[in-house]
Amino acid sequence: MENVNFQFLESNGITLHVAVAGPEDGPLVVLLHGFPEFWFGWKNQIQPLAEKGYRVVAPDQRGYNLSDKPEGIDNYTVDHLRDDVIGIIEHFQKESAIVIGHDWGGAVAWHLAATHPEYVDKLIVLNIPHPKAMPRVLKKNPLQWMKSSYIAFFQLPNLPEKALGMGEFKTMQQSIEQTSKPNTFSSHEMEQYKTAWSQSDALTAMLNWYRAIRRGSFRQIPETKIKVPVRIIWGLGDQFLSPMLAKESMSFCEEVNLTFVGEATHWIQHEQPDIVNRLIEQFINE
Repeated sequence: MENVNFQFLESNGITLHVAVAGPEDGPLVVLLHGFPEFWFGWKNQIQPLAEKGYRVVAPDQRGYNLSDKPEGIDNYTVDHLRDDVIGIIEHFQKESAIVIGHDWGGAVAWHLAATHPEYVDKLIVLNIPHPKAMPRVLKKNPLQWMKSSYIAFFQLPNLPEKALGMGEFKTMQQSIEQTSKPNTFSSHEMEQYKTAWSQSDALTAMLNWYRAIRRGSFRQIPETKIKVPVRIIWGLGDQFLSPMLAKESMSFCEEVNLTFVGEATHWIQHEQPDIVNRLIEQFINE
């Protein structure tokens, strides 16, 4: 990608690989990817934001692609993941940032806004509920249990790595392709994902985010209302997460705007970049 620089920085005791674009003196925007992506998951957002004058930073989060992959499940609880983001904001010598997260990156963003709102100017989450909304919806919506069954599988030891790594990551590729709109991910893009997944210990580290749930990771997230302004953007065709989760998440926010996008799935920022970019820009300019 043009005008995107890459660097390694120290944050929270580990080294993170980050993609950086936009003017140094621009307001900071931090883009947090989910599973099983890496900084590249924001390829359609980085440049439009940079061109609007924002300093854009998209890290490979801990355990992913070229960032450090500390050993042990306890290194992947949301407190650690949140503190990585705080370290990024401080590295760029800003007091706070606009934080945008998709999937797991959104869970980290929710936690940061809930526990350290002083670091977050505005919060934008794409197809990820507030983590405390999930148990509430599971009680009301048995279908969500089915949609979430992969989360339990990912928490098992060893087996998920074998299943996901087989045949050059065939299962992972199929999962992304079958749950996104046709031709959303080109074969060239898929190769870049496979390169990221092939990094030493990457699969185990990525799965450890899920395994840490059993170690009380989500118990670290408070139910206190989020004080910063929140925009939730939600692709209605998400095969993993019900729209009920988006609505339930609103109850954790003091000031919130929810936008459902019809022609989109879980992979909304890839499928509808123009809509997503417009919704981001509108919200951060308000």
